[in-house]
Amino acid sequence: MRSFPGLIGLCLLWATPGAVAAEPPLAALTLVGAPQVIFDTKRDACDDKDQPDAPLRLFRNADGKLVGFGLHYVNRALRGDSLGSLKIDCRVVLDSGSRGDPAAYDDKTWITATWTEDGSRVAAFLHHEFHAQAHPGRCRFPDYMRCWFNTILQASSDDGGASFPHPKVPQVVASAPFGQEVGQGRHRGFFNPSNIVANGRHRYVFAATTGWEGQPSGACLLRSDDPFDPASWRAFDGAAFTIRYPDPYRTKDAKVAPCRTIEPFPAPVGSVTRHRGTGAWIAVFQASADGERFPQAGFYATSSRDLLTWDKPRLLLAGPTLYDDPCRSGERLIAYPSLIDEETKGRNFDDVGDQAWLTYVTLTVKGCEITADRTLLRRRVALRVWP
Repeated sequence: MRSFPGLIGLCLLWATPGAVAAEPPLAALTLVGAPQVIFDTKRDACDDKDQPDAPLRLFRNADGKLVGFGLHYVNRALRGDSLGSLKIDCRVVLDSGSRGDPAAYDDKTWITATWTEDGSRVAAFLHHEFHAQAHPGRCRFPDYMRCWFNTILQASSDDGGASFPHPKVPQVVASAPFGQEVGQGRHRGFFNPSNIVANGRHRYVFAATTGWEGQPSGACLLRSDDPFDPASWRAFDGAAFTIRYPDPYRTKDAKVAPCRTIEPFPAPVGSVTRHRGTGAWIAVFQASADGERFPQAGFYATSSRDLLTWDKPRLLLAGPTLYDDPCRSGERLIAYPSLIDEETKGRNFDDVGDQAWLTYVTLTVKGCEITADRTLLRRRVALRVWP
Protein backbone atom coordinates (compact mmCIF):
# COMPACT_ATOMS: atom_id res chain seq x y z
CA MET A 1 0.00 0.00 0.00
CA ARG A 2 1.58 3.28 -1.13
CA SER A 3 1.80 6.31 1.14
CA PHE A 4 -0.68 8.34 -0.91
CA PRO A 5 -3.30 5.89 -2.22
CA GLY A 6 -6.01 7.11 -4.53
CA LEU A 7 -7.23 10.60 -5.18
CA ILE A 8 -5.12 12.62 -2.80
CA GLY A 9 -2.36 15.15 -2.38
CA LEU A 10 -3.59 17.54 -5.05
CA CYS A 11 -4.22 20.87 -3.40
CA LEU A 12 -0.61 21.72 -2.65
CA LEU A 13 -0.12 22.87 -6.24
CA TRP A 14 -3.56 24.40 -6.78
CA ALA A 15 -4.43 27.95 -5.82
CA THR A 16 -6.04 30.19 -8.42
CA PRO A 17 -6.92 33.71 -7.27
CA GLY A 18 -10.20 35.23 -8.41
CA ALA A 19 -13.34 37.03 -7.41
CA VAL A 20 -16.39 35.48 -5.78
CA ALA A 21 -19.89 36.85 -5.46
CA ALA A 22 -20.59 39.63 -2.99
CA GLU A 23 -22.20 39.14 0.40
CA PRO A 24 -24.66 38.09 1.71
CA PRO A 25 -24.48 34.32 1.07
CA LEU A 26 -27.29 32.41 -0.59
CA ALA A 27 -27.13 29.54 1.89
CA ALA A 28 -25.98 28.61 5.38
CA LEU A 29 -25.21 25.02 6.39
CA THR A 30 -25.07 23.85 10.02
CA LEU A 31 -23.96 20.44 11.25
CA VAL A 32 -26.43 18.77 13.59
CA GLY A 33 -25.71 15.80 15.85
CA ALA A 34 -22.89 13.29 15.93
CA PRO A 35 -21.33 11.36 13.04
CA GLN A 36 -22.72 7.94 12.16
CA VAL A 37 -20.73 5.15 10.51
CA ILE A 38 -21.73 3.97 7.04
CA PHE A 39 -18.66 1.86 6.19
CA ASP A 40 -15.62 0.90 8.25
CA THR A 41 -12.71 -0.83 6.54
CA LYS A 42 -11.86 -2.97 9.57
CA ARG A 43 -15.47 -4.12 9.95
CA ASP A 44 -16.94 -4.17 6.45
CA ALA A 45 -14.27 -4.69 3.76
CA CYS A 46 -14.29 -7.69 1.44
CA ASP A 47 -10.51 -7.40 1.11
CA ASP A 48 -7.71 -4.88 1.61
CA LYS A 49 -8.69 -2.93 -1.53
CA ASP A 50 -12.00 -1.85 0.02
CA GLN A 51 -11.27 1.53 1.53
CA PRO A 52 -13.24 4.76 1.09
CA ASP A 53 -11.18 6.78 -1.39
CA ALA A 54 -13.57 9.19 -3.14
CA PRO A 55 -16.73 11.16 -2.35
CA LEU A 56 -19.81 8.95 -2.03
CA ARG A 57 -21.99 8.88 -5.17
CA LEU A 58 -25.49 7.40 -5.13
CA PHE A 59 -28.23 6.58 -7.59
CA ARG A 60 -31.50 4.69 -7.27
CA ASN A 61 -31.77 1.66 -9.53
CA ALA A 62 -34.83 0.35 -11.36
CA ASP A 63 -35.82 -1.69 -8.30
CA GLY A 64 -35.76 1.36 -6.06
CA LYS A 65 -32.56 0.29 -4.29
CA LEU A 66 -29.64 2.61 -3.58
CA VAL A 67 -26.35 1.92 -5.38
CA GLY A 68 -23.27 3.77 -4.19
CA PHE A 69 -19.63 4.16 -5.22
CA GLY A 70 -16.73 5.79 -3.43
CA LEU A 71 -14.27 3.01 -2.62
CA HIS A 72 -10.99 2.04 -4.26
CA TYR A 73 -9.71 1.05 -7.71
CA VAL A 74 -11.09 -2.47 -7.39
CA ASN A 75 -14.58 -1.08 -7.76
CA ARG A 76 -17.35 -2.59 -5.67
CA ALA A 77 -20.76 -1.11 -4.97
CA LEU A 78 -22.50 -0.26 -1.72
CA ARG A 79 -26.15 -1.32 -1.87
CA GLY A 80 -29.17 -0.89 0.38
CA ASP A 81 -32.64 0.50 0.91
CA SER A 82 -31.35 3.68 2.55
CA LEU A 83 -28.14 5.56 3.24
CA GLY A 84 -27.94 4.07 6.72
CA SER A 85 -28.40 0.49 5.49
CA LEU A 86 -25.74 0.46 2.76
CA LYS A 87 -23.65 -2.72 2.70
CA ILE A 88 -20.80 -3.66 0.42
CA ASP A 89 -21.46 -6.10 -2.42
CA CYS A 90 -18.27 -8.11 -2.87
CA ARG A 91 -18.78 -8.58 -6.61
CA VAL A 92 -16.32 -6.45 -8.61
CA VAL A 93 -18.17 -4.17 -11.05
CA LEU A 94 -15.03 -2.61 -12.60
CA ASP A 95 -11.48 -3.82 -12.06
CA SER A 96 -8.15 -2.11 -12.72
CA GLY A 97 -5.74 -3.88 -15.05
CA SER A 98 -2.43 -2.27 -13.97
CA ARG A 99 -1.45 -2.15 -17.65
CA GLY A 100 1.76 -0.39 -18.65
CA ASP A 101 0.43 1.05 -21.93
CA PRO A 102 -0.83 4.57 -21.15
CA ALA A 103 -2.97 4.61 -24.33
CA ALA A 104 -4.99 1.68 -22.95
CA TYR A 105 -6.19 3.72 -19.95
CA ASP A 106 -6.30 0.63 -17.77
CA ASP A 107 -3.88 1.14 -14.92
CA LYS A 108 -5.83 2.32 -11.83
CA THR A 109 -9.48 3.33 -12.25
CA TRP A 110 -12.08 4.66 -9.80
CA ILE A 111 -15.82 5.12 -10.42
CA THR A 112 -16.30 8.70 -9.24
CA ALA A 113 -19.63 9.89 -10.71
CA THR A 114 -22.76 8.27 -12.13
CA TRP A 115 -25.91 9.27 -13.98
CA THR A 116 -29.06 7.31 -14.83
CA GLU A 117 -32.47 8.19 -16.21
CA ASP A 118 -34.21 4.85 -15.65
CA GLY A 119 -32.10 3.04 -13.04
CA SER A 120 -30.98 0.41 -15.57
CA ARG A 121 -28.72 2.21 -18.00
CA VAL A 122 -26.00 4.02 -16.04
CA ALA A 123 -23.22 6.30 -17.26
CA ALA A 124 -20.12 6.49 -15.07
CA PHE A 125 -17.24 8.94 -14.97
CA LEU A 126 -13.93 7.24 -14.21
CA HIS A 127 -10.93 8.82 -12.53
CA HIS A 128 -8.01 7.05 -14.21
CA GLU A 129 -4.48 7.22 -12.82
CA PHE A 130 -1.46 6.14 -14.84
CA HIS A 131 1.34 5.36 -12.37
CA ALA A 132 4.29 5.57 -14.74
CA GLN A 133 6.87 4.85 -12.04
CA ALA A 134 5.40 1.33 -11.70
CA HIS A 135 6.05 0.50 -15.37
CA PRO A 136 9.70 0.17 -16.42
CA GLY A 137 10.90 2.83 -18.81
CA ARG A 138 7.79 5.00 -18.48
CA CYS A 139 9.07 7.68 -16.07
CA ARG A 140 12.42 9.28 -15.36
CA PHE A 141 11.51 9.71 -11.68
CA PRO A 142 11.11 6.97 -9.08
CA ASP A 143 8.14 8.29 -7.13
CA TYR A 144 4.37 8.26 -7.56
CA MET A 145 3.56 11.97 -7.49
CA ARG A 146 6.09 13.06 -10.13
CA CYS A 147 4.99 10.32 -12.53
CA TRP A 148 1.19 10.47 -12.02
CA PHE A 149 -0.86 11.25 -15.14
CA ASN A 150 -4.63 11.47 -14.76
CA THR A 151 -7.58 11.37 -17.17
CA ILE A 152 -11.38 11.43 -16.82
CA LEU A 153 -12.96 8.57 -18.79
CA GLN A 154 -16.49 7.30 -19.25
CA ALA A 155 -18.00 3.81 -19.08
CA SER A 156 -21.57 2.56 -19.04
CA SER A 157 -23.68 -0.16 -17.47
CA ASP A 158 -26.79 -1.78 -18.91
CA ASP A 159 -27.60 -3.78 -15.79
CA GLY A 160 -28.24 -1.12 -13.17
CA GLY A 161 -24.63 -0.80 -12.09
CA ALA A 162 -23.93 -4.51 -11.62
CA SER A 163 -21.08 -4.23 -14.14
CA PHE A 164 -19.21 -1.53 -16.06
CA PRO A 165 -17.26 -3.22 -18.87
CA HIS A 166 -14.14 -1.45 -20.09
CA PRO A 167 -14.98 0.03 -23.53
CA LYS A 168 -13.04 -1.49 -26.43
CA VAL A 169 -11.92 2.03 -27.34
CA PRO A 170 -11.23 4.24 -24.29
CA GLN A 171 -13.85 6.97 -23.93
CA VAL A 172 -11.97 10.13 -22.96
CA VAL A 173 -14.02 12.97 -21.42
CA ALA A 174 -11.20 15.22 -20.17
CA SER A 175 -7.47 14.91 -20.76
CA ALA A 176 -4.45 17.15 -20.97
CA PRO A 177 -3.57 17.60 -24.68
CA PHE A 178 -0.38 15.53 -24.40
CA GLY A 179 0.74 12.07 -23.35
CA GLN A 180 1.96 11.02 -19.92
CA GLU A 181 5.62 11.37 -20.87
CA VAL A 182 5.24 15.17 -21.18
CA GLY A 183 5.89 17.37 -18.16
CA GLN A 184 6.97 14.63 -15.78
CA GLY A 185 8.08 15.91 -12.41
CA ARG A 186 4.59 16.75 -11.10
CA HIS A 187 1.12 15.20 -11.24
CA ARG A 188 -0.72 16.22 -14.42
CA GLY A 189 -4.12 15.97 -16.05
CA PHE A 190 -7.78 16.05 -14.97
CA PHE A 191 -8.85 14.65 -11.62
CA ASN A 192 -11.74 13.87 -9.30
CA PRO A 193 -14.97 14.79 -11.10
CA SER A 194 -17.84 16.00 -8.96
CA ASN A 195 -21.21 14.32 -9.14
CA ILE A 196 -23.25 14.97 -12.29
CA VAL A 197 -26.21 17.35 -11.92
CA ALA A 198 -29.21 18.23 -14.10
CA ASN A 199 -30.31 21.72 -15.13
CA GLY A 200 -33.02 21.64 -17.77
CA ARG A 201 -31.93 19.54 -20.73
CA HIS A 202 -28.24 19.79 -19.82
CA ARG A 203 -26.06 17.85 -17.42
CA TYR A 204 -23.09 19.45 -15.68
CA VAL A 205 -19.98 18.23 -13.86
CA PHE A 206 -16.85 19.82 -12.40
CA ALA A 207 -13.42 18.34 -13.15
CA ALA A 208 -10.23 19.58 -11.52
CA THR A 209 -6.95 20.08 -13.34
CA THR A 210 -3.39 20.85 -12.28
CA GLY A 211 -3.06 22.80 -15.53
CA TRP A 212 -0.41 23.11 -18.22
CA GLU A 213 1.12 25.92 -20.27
CA GLY A 214 -1.79 28.26 -21.07
CA GLN A 215 -4.23 26.42 -18.80
CA PRO A 216 -4.51 27.58 -15.17
CA SER A 217 -5.01 25.02 -12.43
CA GLY A 218 -8.42 24.80 -10.79
CA ALA A 219 -11.91 23.46 -11.46
CA CYS A 220 -13.39 23.35 -14.98
CA LEU A 221 -17.14 23.12 -15.56
CA LEU A 222 -18.31 20.74 -18.29
CA ARG A 223 -21.76 20.40 -19.89
CA SER A 224 -23.54 17.81 -22.03
CA ASP A 225 -27.01 17.36 -23.49
CA ASP A 226 -26.46 13.58 -23.62
CA PRO A 227 -24.50 12.25 -20.63
CA PHE A 228 -24.36 8.79 -22.23
CA ASP A 229 -22.27 10.16 -25.11
CA PRO A 230 -18.74 10.81 -23.82
CA ALA A 231 -17.91 12.92 -26.89
CA SER A 232 -20.73 15.36 -26.09
CA TRP A 233 -19.09 16.93 -23.03
CA ARG A 234 -17.79 20.48 -23.49
CA ALA A 235 -15.92 22.68 -21.01
CA PHE A 236 -16.69 26.35 -20.35
CA ASP A 237 -14.25 28.73 -22.07
CA GLY A 238 -15.40 31.89 -20.28
CA ALA A 239 -18.23 32.66 -22.69
CA ALA A 240 -19.73 29.33 -23.79
CA PHE A 241 -19.34 25.58 -23.51
CA THR A 242 -17.10 24.92 -26.51
CA ILE A 243 -14.02 22.95 -25.43
CA ARG A 244 -13.73 19.30 -26.36
CA TYR A 245 -10.82 17.35 -24.87
CA PRO A 246 -9.56 14.70 -27.32
CA ASP A 247 -7.65 11.55 -26.52
CA PRO A 248 -3.99 12.64 -26.93
CA TYR A 249 -2.97 9.11 -27.96
CA ARG A 250 -5.47 9.05 -30.83
CA THR A 251 -5.46 12.73 -31.85
CA LYS A 252 -1.93 13.95 -32.47
CA ASP A 253 -0.93 17.59 -31.92
CA ALA A 254 -4.33 18.46 -30.45
CA LYS A 255 -4.91 22.17 -29.88
CA VAL A 256 -7.11 22.76 -26.85
CA ALA A 257 -8.26 26.16 -25.63
CA PRO A 258 -8.03 26.79 -21.87
CA CYS A 259 -11.14 26.37 -19.78
CA ARG A 260 -12.08 29.21 -17.47
CA THR A 261 -11.52 27.85 -13.99
CA ILE A 262 -14.36 28.48 -11.56
CA GLU A 263 -13.77 30.22 -8.24
CA PRO A 264 -13.60 29.71 -5.30
CA PHE A 265 -12.63 26.07 -5.76
CA PRO A 266 -8.91 25.49 -5.07
CA ALA A 267 -9.18 21.78 -5.77
CA PRO A 268 -11.76 19.12 -6.70
CA VAL A 269 -15.41 19.85 -5.94
CA GLY A 270 -16.76 17.30 -3.48
CA SER A 271 -20.38 17.58 -4.58
CA VAL A 272 -22.92 19.95 -6.10
CA THR A 273 -26.65 19.83 -5.33
CA ARG A 274 -29.63 22.07 -6.09
CA HIS A 275 -31.91 23.31 -3.32
CA ARG A 276 -35.47 22.31 -4.15
CA GLY A 277 -37.14 25.33 -2.62
CA THR A 278 -35.07 28.11 -4.18
CA GLY A 279 -33.09 26.62 -7.08
CA ALA A 280 -29.78 27.69 -5.50
CA TRP A 281 -26.76 25.46 -6.08
CA ILE A 282 -24.73 24.34 -3.06
CA ALA A 283 -21.22 22.90 -3.32
CA VAL A 284 -19.02 21.36 -0.64
CA PHE A 285 -15.27 20.81 -0.91
CA GLN A 286 -12.11 20.48 1.17
CA ALA A 287 -9.32 23.01 1.50
CA SER A 288 -6.17 23.54 3.50
CA ALA A 289 -5.67 26.81 5.36
CA ASP A 290 -4.23 29.64 3.26
CA GLY A 291 -4.67 32.61 5.63
CA GLU A 292 -7.10 34.28 3.20
CA ARG A 293 -10.21 32.63 1.79
CA PHE A 294 -9.65 29.55 3.93
CA PRO A 295 -8.62 30.58 7.46
CA GLN A 296 -8.80 26.97 8.70
CA ALA A 297 -8.29 23.59 7.10
CA GLY A 298 -11.48 21.62 6.63
CA PHE A 299 -14.68 21.35 4.61
CA TYR A 300 -16.21 24.46 3.08
CA ALA A 301 -19.58 25.25 1.50
CA THR A 302 -20.44 27.81 -1.16
CA SER A 303 -23.60 28.60 -3.15
CA SER A 304 -24.53 29.91 -6.60
CA ARG A 305 -27.45 30.81 -8.85
CA ASP A 306 -25.84 29.71 -12.12
CA LEU A 307 -22.96 27.28 -11.40
CA LEU A 308 -20.48 29.92 -12.61
CA THR A 309 -20.42 32.60 -9.89
CA TRP A 310 -20.19 31.36 -6.31
CA ASP A 311 -20.32 33.23 -3.02
CA LYS A 312 -17.70 33.40 -0.30
CA PRO A 313 -16.91 29.91 1.02
CA ARG A 314 -17.82 29.24 4.63
CA LEU A 315 -16.30 26.67 6.96
CA LEU A 316 -18.56 23.68 7.56
CA LEU A 317 -16.25 21.28 9.43
CA ALA A 318 -12.73 22.12 10.64
CA GLY A 319 -9.93 19.60 10.59
CA PRO A 320 -6.74 18.61 8.77
CA THR A 321 -7.48 17.20 5.32
CA LEU A 322 -5.65 15.15 2.74
CA TYR A 323 -4.22 18.43 1.49
CA ASP A 324 -2.35 18.98 4.75
CA ASP A 325 0.98 17.53 5.86
CA PRO A 326 0.20 14.18 7.53
CA CYS A 327 3.31 14.54 9.67
CA ARG A 328 1.69 17.53 11.40
CA SER A 329 -1.94 16.50 11.27
CA GLY A 330 -2.32 14.19 14.23
CA GLU A 331 -3.97 10.79 14.08
CA ARG A 332 -6.94 11.46 11.79
CA LEU A 333 -7.60 13.35 8.56
CA ILE A 334 -10.92 14.21 6.92
CA ALA A 335 -11.60 14.03 3.19
CA TYR A 336 -14.11 13.54 0.36
CA PRO A 337 -17.18 15.54 1.46
CA SER A 338 -20.50 15.07 -0.31
CA LEU A 339 -23.99 16.42 0.41
CA ILE A 340 -26.80 13.85 0.08
CA ASP A 341 -30.54 14.10 0.76
CA GLU A 342 -32.42 10.80 1.00
CA GLU A 343 -35.64 12.65 0.14
CA THR A 344 -34.27 13.54 -3.31
CA LYS A 345 -36.86 13.86 -6.07
CA GLY A 346 -34.75 12.14 -8.71
CA ARG A 347 -32.68 9.01 -9.12
CA ASN A 348 -29.30 10.77 -8.98
CA PHE A 349 -29.34 12.58 -5.61
CA ASP A 350 -28.57 15.93 -7.21
CA ASP A 351 -31.12 17.94 -5.18
CA VAL A 352 -31.54 18.73 -1.48
CA GLY A 353 -34.18 20.16 0.82
CA ASP A 354 -33.73 21.89 4.16
CA GLN A 355 -32.05 18.85 5.69
CA ALA A 356 -29.43 16.52 4.26
CA TRP A 357 -26.45 14.39 5.19
CA LEU A 358 -22.83 15.37 4.90
CA THR A 359 -20.94 12.19 4.03
CA TYR A 360 -17.17 12.14 4.35
CA VAL A 361 -14.19 9.95 5.17
CA THR A 362 -11.83 9.88 8.12
CA LEU A 363 -8.34 8.43 7.56
CA THR A 364 -5.95 7.14 10.18
CA VAL A 365 -2.37 8.46 10.17
CA LYS A 366 0.52 6.50 11.66
CA GLY A 367 3.75 8.40 11.86
CA CYS A 368 3.70 10.33 8.61
CA GLU A 369 1.82 7.67 6.65
CA ILE A 370 -1.84 7.81 5.63
CA THR A 371 -3.12 4.28 6.15
CA ALA A 372 -5.92 2.18 4.66
CA ASP A 373 -7.75 2.34 8.01
CA ARG A 374 -10.66 4.55 6.94
CA THR A 375 -14.26 5.17 7.87
CA LEU A 376 -17.09 6.54 5.74
CA LEU A 377 -19.34 8.67 7.94
CA ARG A 378 -22.54 10.66 7.65
CA ARG A 379 -23.60 13.66 9.70
CA ARG A 380 -26.88 15.55 9.58
CA VAL A 381 -26.85 19.03 8.05
CA ALA A 382 -29.50 21.74 8.39
CA LEU A 383 -29.73 24.13 5.42
CA ARG A 384 -31.08 27.65 5.31
CA VAL A 385 -31.31 29.05 1.80
CA TRP A 386 -32.46 32.56 0.98
CA PRO A 387 -34.69 33.10 -2.10
